[in-house]
Amino acid sequence: MIAADSALLRPKNSADVILSAGLSTAVARSTDQIVAIGASTGGTQALELVLRRLPATCPGMVIVQHMPERFTAMLAQRLNAICQIEVREARNGDRVGAGLALIAPGNKHMLLRRSGTHYLVDIVDGPLVNRHKPSVDVLFRSVAKFAGANALGIIMTGMGDDGARSLKEMRDAGARTIAQDEASCVVFGMPKEAIRRGGAEQVMALEQIPGALLAFGRSSGVRGIS
Repeated sequence: MIAADSALLRPKNSADVILSAGLSTAVARSTDQIVAIGASTGGTQALELVLRRLPATCPGMVIVQHMPERFTAMLAQRLNAICQIEVREARNGDRVGAGLALIAPGNKHMLLRRSGTHYLVDIVDGPLVNRHKPSVDVLFRSVAKFAGANALGIIMTGMGDDGARSLKEMRDAGARTIAQDEASCVVFGMPKEAIRRGGAEQVMALEQIPGALLAFGRSSGVRGIS
């Protein structure tokens, strides 16, 4: 209880402390597509269900799961062992590509950036955002700015509102967006707030998300890493 109370006393910074809001700088079209996923409470099980159903030809993914340092690496290793795709904890400068899921390391923020015709991730330090590091809002804002309509944003089970504001930014930048429905969430906080703010284009059960993710990839003409 003391730890929870002390967390509530921390300043609730917005993503502005890491990356300013602004118009999307993404090119109108790209053959490299990005799926950005944010989750918190209940997210490890939700991620397992989604990632285990994806083939190695699926779009590249960048993921924030609220977890402490070291636990994100353990999560990535476990998922990598049971999935067809490659799953690993992200390193600074990693390229995002088909069949690869990069999980933000605990106690660091992860941002997407564009380099020429492809996408990379930056792993940075900085203050907590929405009392979290990594923060979903930080990742989603960077995806809105640098991938725009080339992206799909998915907000899943979790407490609080991290990711809700910037899922709306993604949608406004032309991205497709999905919120997990209440019935399939362990905690409906993050998706509920994203829906309330108008960030969710679609609301669907967890079981439907893998199919929607693959449909996004097919419609976008996903290609592998060259």
